[in-house]
Amino acid sequence: MKRNVTDAITDLVLETFRLNGELLAMGDALVADLGLTSARWQVLGAVALSPVPLPVAHLARNMGLTRQAVQRIGNELAAGGLLRFAPNPHHRRAKLVLLTEKGRRAYKAATARWKPRAAALGKSLSAASIDQATSLLQTIRMRLEGAASSGVRHAMEKHP
Repeated sequence: MKRNVTDAITDLVLETFRLNGELLAMGDALVADLGLTSARWQVLGAVALSPVPLPVAHLARNMGLTRQAVQRIGNELAAGGLLRFAPNPHHRRAKLVLLTEKGRRAYKAATARWKPRAAALGKSLSAASIDQATSLLQTIRMRLEGAASSGVRHAMEKHP
């Protein structure tokens, strides 16, 4: 019997939730002794991988998180000496988020620990199949973002 798209999307979303939980647990265990959590590692990564310094709001948007969540984690990382806030020439109140040398070392150590895990997870999978899965997830994410910006998400929540 052929499955319908609604059931297939539902199964994909539920599996994505389970995967997210597993990734968070694995990430927390992987970087705990570095003084990080998965959330802190994620924010460090967003700062480290940005080609230019960004304020919290832009980092949050790029990460798909709320500004408040990224600000809270950024404050924790700054208190731990991993990040610092610098003046933003384009906005008086929205400080730029920068890695400190300690933050750079922590991110580099976390990345070094991740690479063998990534290789193990990808064993016997092709880069093409992983790219195809990534593309599918990006398409669904962009549709959700489009729905949110057009107000459709709110309408979908009220009238499923």
